[in-house]
Amino acid sequence: MAGAQPYRCKTISEFHQFRQMPKPEHPLIGVIDLTTVKHIPIDEPVSLVFDFYTIALKRNFPAKVRYGQQEYDFDEGVMSFMSPGQVFRIEIDHSVEMKQSGWMLLIHPDFLWHTPLAKKIKQYEFFDYSVNEALFLSEKEEATITGIIQNIEQEYRANIDKFSQDIIVSQLETLFNYAERFYQRQFITRKITNHKVLGRLEDLLTDYFNSDDLATKGLPTVRYISSELNMSPNYLSGLLKTLTGKSTQQHIHDKVIEKAKEKLSTTELSVSEIAYELGFEYPQSFSKLFKTRTNLSPLAFRQSFN
Repeated sequence: MAGAQPYRCKTISEFHQFRQMPKPEHPLIGVIDLTTVKHIPIDEPVSLVFDFYTIALKRNFPAKVRYGQQEYDFDEGVMSFMSPGQVFRIEIDHSVEMKQSGWMLLIHPDFLWHTPLAKKIKQYEFFDYSVNEALFLSEKEEATITGIIQNIEQEYRANIDKFSQDIIVSQLETLFNYAERFYQRQFITRKITNHKVLGRLEDLLTDYFNSDDLATKGLPTVRYISSELNMSPNYLSGLLKTLTGKSTQQHIHDKVIEKAKEKLSTTELSVSEIAYELGFEYPQSFSKLFKTRTNLSPLAFRQSFN
């Protein structure tokens, strides 16, 4: 399996066949009870990609789903969100005997066609992650989410009429709004893990700015920093803003200004030389950033030490 192409399911019907389940009741949307789903009968990790949205809440799942490298520190219900085309990896632990429970909601993009949610769904950050982060739910939060899922299931299993799509779409929007609320709560309540991220970010920036990478590769990008921390750019910036009020880019600029002040006050390098050493292609860009952040030009800052 190593190096093999991911297994792709283009439709919800194909997913049902893949997992040896009966045909779906609706071709474009469906709720699956995970107690009825058979495990993939393969010992090796499996990479998958679906051409539909997948929202899942899993308990007692005897496998690792690799959609992020974050260390999670409590065991409430774990909810995940995946967009069409995202690759994820399942590593099954056959040594563990568990009866998995929970549900999966599958939504084909065609179901949202000609609805406001077709465009809006792309704006929810938890669907936009290049590396997804799971959402942890308290019992009360899980009951709220599960109630919405039951409403969706009940609606598409009833006699479909001209109101059905609008009702289901409104339920989906409610689901996503709750998910946004719970993610914001997660940023705040998981402070121990989050503050470890701050420490790792500081170490990463310090190492980068003290290395030769700065002059040869230029300033670190938000994408590089988030990749090194095994998070998506959006998730990391959201986390940092909650913890510090600053985005990832602002943290990078803070480090630039810190190093610039050090060089301006302790060396005789010209402003242009300092700009190049700090990874700027153009000295003017460095001077502009420095003045924006300190209200002083680099030369005025240097003169304040004389």
